[in-house]
Amino acid sequence: MRYLFKDAKNTMVITTKEILNGEHPVTTVFHDLDDGMWQFLDDEELSEERAVIISLEEMAEIDDSVNDIADLPLGGIARKKDGVWME
Repeated sequence: MRYLFKDAKNTMVITTKEILNGEHPVTTVFHDLDDGMWQFLDDEELSEERAVIISLEEMAEIDDSVNDIADLPLGGIARKKDGVWME
């Protein structure tokens, strides 16, 4: 498994149940400016019912392509289009 993030592997991130279960792909990533938290989301609206917190290491295991944006700066947003991350 690749792990290219500078953040600790146990850093908490927000994602969705559908991404966790492999039902939806990660299409949008936010690296929050205010608290440095990562959000790995799909194309659906995020709600409390869908949100889950996992570790950054788990996220990298679920979708190895997120390592391609491991250097996304604080406040940065990346979107995946045609399998390629765009910042």
